[in-house]
Amino acid sequence: MSHEDTSASTFRYSAVTFDCPDPAELAHFYGQILGLPVVFSTDDFILLGQERAAGLGFNRLTDYHRPTWPDPSQEKQAHIELGVDDLDAAQARLLALGAVKPEFQPDPDRWRVLLDPAGHPFCISTLV
Repeated sequence: MSHEDTSASTFRYSAVTFDCPDPAELAHFYGQILGLPVVFSTDDFILLGQERAAGLGFNRLTDYHRPTWPDPSQEKQAHIELGVDDLDAAQARLLALGAVKPEFQPDPDRWRVLLDPAGHPFCISTLV
């Protein structure tokens, strides 16, 4: 007996959502980086994306605690990886948009770890 149910709904990956204290600030940051428009917005949630494509969501969390990476006392929970053509140029643009570069960099010749305005670590790399 098969466990497949051909009448079941098809699932599609739709978004990853980041908790943060200010959804508008974080949506603006990632929208500038990725060129994604706002497709849905309330005071507490913003979704960036393109029609029929996966996007990024930003959810207001009243008691939000910033990740403390690389200190494990408040883990990063998840992070996004972004491919770039030039590490130095990309890093400069991201810092100008509000990213922060932590002192600790595990392999700065291959990728850079930056923090978004809500403290989420994310990586840029020429490997992707």
